[in-house]
Amino acid sequence: MPDSEPEPDQGVDLDRALAVATELAAWAAESIRRPRPDAVREKDGPADIVTDTDEAVERHVRETLAAAFPGHGITGEEYGVTRGSADAPHWVVDPVDGTTNYAHGIGWCSFSLGLAAPDGTPLLGVVADPWRRETFTAVRGRGARLDGTPVHAAPHTALTGHVFLTEWAAHAHWPGMDGLLATLADRHCTVRVMGSTALSLVQVAAGRATAAGIGSFHHVDGLPALLIAREAGAVAVPELPRYGEPLLLAAPGAAEEATEVWRRFVRPDT
Repeated sequence: MPDSEPEPDQGVDLDRALAVATELAAWAAESIRRPRPDAVREKDGPADIVTDTDEAVERHVRETLAAAFPGHGITGEEYGVTRGSADAPHWVVDPVDGTTNYAHGIGWCSFSLGLAAPDGTPLLGVVADPWRRETFTAVRGRGARLDGTPVHAAPHTALTGHVFLTEWAAHAHWPGMDGLLATLADRHCTVRVMGSTALSLVQVAAGRATAAGIGSFHHVDGLPALLIAREAGAVAVPELPRYGEPLLLAAPGAAEEATEVWRRFVRPDT
């Protein structure tokens, strides 16, 4: 369940921030769906790519946020950090989370946008699925929504018979992943690796996946989805991971089992 009392809004009009973020998500989803010639370039290697769409979407988001919220910081997947005022919140944006899927015509990617307090506490999260035309939203202390309708983590009490979502570390397995997958298979829990961290994590919020885990938390694609899942009642281990730290999300009834399996193979210092 969401926090029992809404947290302080850090001096931000969160209703206005949510409206701007939701409008940006709709615009971004339409931009991602729109057929176009799209150059693909390597960033840090053959499995780390960027397209014109990634860059165009992030530029528009940055321009819109800078105009609407002067003084706020912005951290983006493609253009790095723009520092804001010392006491101001900051935005995190991944314009196309799942660029490899997008560039290869696989319809599983997302737009991710979030707002965090100066101390890193998530205040607002939006994740849009362009292909299913779904938008997940959450404001801290107010619950999670899918296209405006409240959503909740699954009522499942075990992993067996249900779905666990995870992601590679780019193109590779992360430490502990192989043992985790083998143990989940022994428990007849079906694992899926879909290719978009944000979109995989919010499936726990929607009750579609009983749990999800990633080997390395990155704020631009993880923070909005983390808030949405927690506001839907999911258990997060840890509640707010550091950059690069593993993250597990689980439906509350299956959280004890999921955490026990997770901690058997995954360590925060990995």
